[in-house]
Amino acid sequence: MMDCFIRQQFHGLRYRFLLIVLFFQPFTLVAAEGQAQESPSPWWIWPLILLLVTFLMGIVAVLGGVGGGVLFVPIISGFFPFHLDFVRGTGLLVALSGALAAGPGLLKSNLASLRLAMPVALIASTMAIVGAMVGLALPTHIIQLSLGGTILAIVVIMLSASKSELPHVEQADSLSTALRITGIYHEPSMNRDIPWKIHRTWPGLFSFIIIGFMAGMFGLGAGWANVPVLNLLMGAPLKISVATSKFLLSITDTSAAWIYLNKGAVIPMMVLPSLIGIMLGSFVGVRILKVAKPTFIRWMVIGILFFAGLKAISKGLESYGVTFF
Repeated sequence: MMDCFIRQQFHGLRYRFLLIVLFFQPFTLVAAEGQAQESPSPWWIWPLILLLVTFLMGIVAVLGGVGGGVLFVPIISGFFPFHLDFVRGTGLLVALSGALAAGPGLLKSNLASLRLAMPVALIASTMAIVGAMVGLALPTHIIQLSLGGTILAIVVIMLSASKSELPHVEQADSLSTALRITGIYHEPSMNRDIPWKIHRTWPGLFSFIIIGFMAGMFGLGAGWANVPVLNLLMGAPLKISVATSKFLLSITDTSAAWIYLNKGAVIPMMVLPSLIGIMLGSFVGVRILKVAKPTFIRWMVIGILFFAGLKAISKGLESYGVTFF
């Protein structure tokens, strides 16, 4: 009964949040440093280009197995004339839209675990609020440098991190036992139910302090970090980790997104084409996934992120009179 109530509230949150995004903010684009800038191009050119780029981004995100937010922020901030605050606010909504769409189905299929998600979400969402406030308070060039370093670190993680379908956990630790973080899910490939439990809960929860802070500060979402921590560190099965991570984004990113909304850093002129492009690209990406070569796509995503990370560092160094990219 509790699961039904949570799913109903989750559906309501999705629609209310979408209405707020559409109508809460004025349909204007504020330039960097709060000063309007004249542009010789028609106003609709950049939203149209944004729609096309995010469409391609949605395809690549599905094929590469990464969230749209981790591609959106470094690419759009590096190659579009939008202020970084607006890009980060939109990036959170890009990551959030996919999570809100997938969350109810993942809960219904018993893949997303509420017992695993709730203590993690409490920590990550709190730190996401702190991260969003810090990120909006710091100078833009500092955020650019930090973002570039973070993106390059993500590249390293993608190159080195392995995955474990069913990690071996000999015994649950005392904290996970007290919180009753355990469960059973059905694995169709084996045609049997898989019981699971976790360990190393304290280090895992501590990791989400950092993950939540970074998600709010950079607007990247956190799927790139959630899955390795849940799967490799805490020992949750890969499917449970992926599904719970997707559900976590709907809580963590919502908390951070409210800060950006309140500060006026979320505007429909960027949000609408971005969400539409990502969604349409994702539909196409799912079809292409059946015939695409995963290895090639993975290296392509790594290459794009590496290039975008260098671009972010380059933009940050411009404030110090250094240009190398």
